[in-house]
Amino acid sequence: MTRSAAERIEHVSDLLFEASKSIRILSHVSWSASVREQFFALEAKELPVVSYPIFDPAPVLEIIAAARLHIESSFIDEWLTRLADDLEDSARMMAGAGTPAFFAYSKKLFGVPNDPLPDKVSTSLALARKFDELLTSVMKIDLGEPPPACYLAQTVATAMSEAVTKMFGADAPEVLIVDELSANALAGPKRIRIRRNASFSDKDINQLVEHEAYIHVATSLNGLAQPHLKILGASHPGITKTQEGLAVFAEFITGSIDLGRMRRLADRVIAIQMAVDGADFLDVYQYFLARIENEQQSYENARRVFRGGVVSGSYPFTKDMVYLDGLLSVHNFLRSIVSSGRSDCLRLLFCGKLDIEDIPVIHELTQMGLCQPAKYLPPWASDLRFLLCHLAYSSFLNGVDLTQVRAHYDRLLARIPKLNS
Repeated sequence: MTRSAAERIEHVSDLLFEASKSIRILSHVSWSASVREQFFALEAKELPVVSYPIFDPAPVLEIIAAARLHIESSFIDEWLTRLADDLEDSARMMAGAGTPAFFAYSKKLFGVPNDPLPDKVSTSLALARKFDELLTSVMKIDLGEPPPACYLAQTVATAMSEAVTKMFGADAPEVLIVDELSANALAGPKRIRIRRNASFSDKDINQLVEHEAYIHVATSLNGLAQPHLKILGASHPGITKTQEGLAVFAEFITGSIDLGRMRRLADRVIAIQMAVDGADFLDVYQYFLARIENEQQSYENARRVFRGGVVSGSYPFTKDMVYLDGLLSVHNFLRSIVSSGRSDCLRLLFCGKLDIEDIPVIHELTQMGLCQPAKYLPPWASDLRFLLCHLAYSSFLNGVDLTQVRAHYDRLLARIPKLNS
């Protein structure tokens, strides 16, 4: 690769990063507190009325067009083209907020729950329903957990501040408690925001540290620290599935996840499919209300499904299906890394904001000296001893035919009366 070629790639990266600065989908499709207040003032019996600011995609498209003038036909250029396509679709999706066009681009960028996964058979919807079936079967068992939602935002903020200061030092983001937020917590390279009126369980605290700080903040800071590939510091839909999947995997590998969290992730996928099939906001709100018996949280859950879409149904925001889809992709990729003896590729995942499918390109860019090693790694990826043992065992089990083993233990369990508690 000649110096001029490297400079060309860096220039395209700079342009795409500049274009990405206007792609702020979650803030663009956020709902004001007045929408919630009006919804409950009408006794949760009428569809919420939501409007979105006008977004002109032309400036973003102009920058992307300028970037495309320098894209050629190499392996790396194919990656740059994918990024350009994702950013262009993202801008058009924002412009279509509140209309069916928003869903069309959401479907293109994030998929829908009944899309086939890489095995061409499974779907995120089937995985969500399987989780739901399993979780329902154990809901009556006393798991010995403390009362749910027993910690306030300030407790979480204190724990988060300590964690980010320890890991990132001078680069640590500010931790803020805010009145309005589209989730219980959101993280960026400069600040982590926690919703003031949210309540948290004991697992939620560690889960947020592992998910928001050690993955989302770390990959943002690592990407922004790249001297030649600024685009690796950009958040956009093209990297969402891997980033969220990696973050949920972090919850798993550190023991920070629980049944409630998994049920929430599964419920989101099921609710999105309900909306795709025509359910409106009230239908989805009632679905969540029957599940959790909490009006405020049921509203928030339904809002996640319909933000940016059409509240009367059929055209939702499908972003929240990527948590389970991404978890499956990340876990299978990591198992393949171990079974193939390619643990050298593991830390490439943390070089910045990227997709698993980008790893071959990231490796080539690293060999060229354009991509630098990750500055920050979560503790579980810094010390690979447990992770590699876990993945090796998981990979081995994946190759075992469990038909006869399962039949043996099914017969064993059939001799045991089912416990009621």
